[in-house]
Amino acid sequence: MSALTQRELESYLWGAATLLRGLIDASDYKQYIFPLMFFKRLSDVWDEDYQQALDQTGDEGYATATANDRFVIPDGAHWKNVRAAPRDLGRALLSAFLAIEAANPERLQGVFGNANWTDKAQIPDSTLKNLIEHFSKHDLTLAAVPEDELGNGYEYLIKKFADDSGHTAQEFYTNRTLVHLMAQMLEPQPGESIYDPTCGTGGMLISCLAEVKRRGGDIRTTGLYGQELITITAAIARMNLVIHGVDDFHVASGNTLATPAFVQGDRLRSFDVVLANPPYSIKKWNRGAWEQDAWGRNFLGTPPQGRADYAFFQHILSSMHPRTGRCAILFPHGVLFRNEEAEMRRRLVESDQVECVLGLGPGLFYNSPMEACVVICRSRKPAARKGRILFIDAVAEIARERAQSFLRPDHQARILSAYQTFADDLGFAAVASVADVLAANANLSIARYVKRPKAAGADGGASLAATWAAFDEDGRDFWSGMDALVDMLDGLTPAEDADA
Repeated sequence: MSALTQRELESYLWGAATLLRGLIDASDYKQYIFPLMFFKRLSDVWDEDYQQALDQTGDEGYATATANDRFVIPDGAHWKNVRAAPRDLGRALLSAFLAIEAANPERLQGVFGNANWTDKAQIPDSTLKNLIEHFSKHDLTLAAVPEDELGNGYEYLIKKFADDSGHTAQEFYTNRTLVHLMAQMLEPQPGESIYDPTCGTGGMLISCLAEVKRRGGDIRTTGLYGQELITITAAIARMNLVIHGVDDFHVASGNTLATPAFVQGDRLRSFDVVLANPPYSIKKWNRGAWEQDAWGRNFLGTPPQGRADYAFFQHILSSMHPRTGRCAILFPHGVLFRNEEAEMRRRLVESDQVECVLGLGPGLFYNSPMEACVVICRSRKPAARKGRILFIDAVAEIARERAQSFLRPDHQARILSAYQTFADDLGFAAVASVADVLAANANLSIARYVKRPKAAGADGGASLAATWAAFDEDGRDFWSGMDALVDMLDGLTPAEDADA
C-alpha cells in the first residue's frame, strides 16, 4: 500500500467516524475511533519492524524479538487476529486490548480506555466489522505515515470530535495556536520536566516537546507528565503521545485537586515547566478538604465554593521547581479582579511570582465567545524583572475564519516580542511595579495598566476605535460587578450552602 497524503489521511480517519453516525452520540465517537486507530497503528508498526528484521537476517526468532523491542503484540492480539474473528468482534477487540496493555505495562497501561466493546445493542458486530474493514484499507506503518503526519492526523480528529461534541469540548481541546504561543513564552529546554495538571488529550505537552525540537534541543531527555480527570481522555492523551513518538511520559487518571498523582514523600513533585487550561470556575469540588490540604497547597487561601480557579492556580504554583519553575495558565479574565478572591490575589502579588498577564481576544476558549487571559509566573524572576509585572493587551491580535478564532504567526510574534522585551509599548504593553499593583488592591485587570490611545476623529470627536476601546473597558468593569453580584446571590442559595 502506498503512502497517504495528509489530506487523504484526514479523510480516511474521519471516514471511520462517519460509520458511527446515528448509532452513538457524537461526543462518544472518540471512545471507539481512537482505540481502533491506535490498535491498527501498533499492529502495522510491529509488522513493519518484524519484516525489516526478517529481510535482513532470515531469522524469524530474531525478527520477532526485534519487533518486540518497540512494544509487544502477544500471540492472538494482533489486528489480523481480530479481523479474522467470525463473531463477537467486541469481545475479540477487548481481549486484544487487555493483552497488549498487560504485555506493555510501562508504556501502554490503560491506553485503550474503557469503552463497552461488548455492548452489541450499541455497537453491533456489523458496525465493528465495517470499522475494522475501513481501517484495513491503508497501512499505518512508519514508512506510509510518519509520526509527524499521523500526529497531525490525530490532532485533526481531536478537533473534529471537539467540533461535533459541542460545549464539553473545552475539556478536550485547547486552541493550538494559543498553546504554541504559551510554549514559546516558557522556552522549555532539553532535560527539563514538563507538567500539565489538567492535560486533556496531551496537546500542551506535545507542543512543548515540539518547541524543544524546534529550538534544536534533544527531546529524548525531556520528561512529560500529565493528569486528567476523564478516563477516556487520559487514554487518548497516552495514545497521542505514543503516536507522536514520545517515550518518556507519564499520564495519570484522576482528580488533580483531590488526589494529585505526582508526589514525592509528603510533598508534591516539582517541575520545570507547567502549562494548564484548568476547568473554569467549577462549583463541585471539596472545599472543606482544601482548607486542611495535606500537600500545603492552600498557601494563598481557600477559594469560594463556586469558583475553584485559585485552587488550580495554587496547585500549579506548588508544583513549580523552586529555582527553575515557570508556568503559563489559561484563565477567564475574572481571576484578575473578582472581589471574592482579592485576598488570595494580594498574597499572590506579594509573592512576586507573577511575571506577565496577557489579555487575548474573544473566541479562543473553545465554543465560547469570552475573552481569555494567560498568567505567567516564575518561582524566581530574573533580576531585571523582580518587583515588576508586565501587562499585555493583545485583544486585537486575533483572526477568525469559519467561526473559529486563532492567532496568526504575526500575532504570536508580536506578543512574544513584547514579553521578551518587557517594556512599555503604548496601547499594547505596560510594566507596573508590584507596589503599584498592591496599591490598586492587587487588581490585575489589564485595562487598568495598559491605556489605549484616544485618537481624535476627523471631526474633532473621538474616533470609532477610541470609542470602542472606552466601551470595552467600561464593559469589563460592568461585568466585574455583575460577577460579584452573581456570586453573592449564589452564596444565598441553599444548594450552594450544602455544597460548601
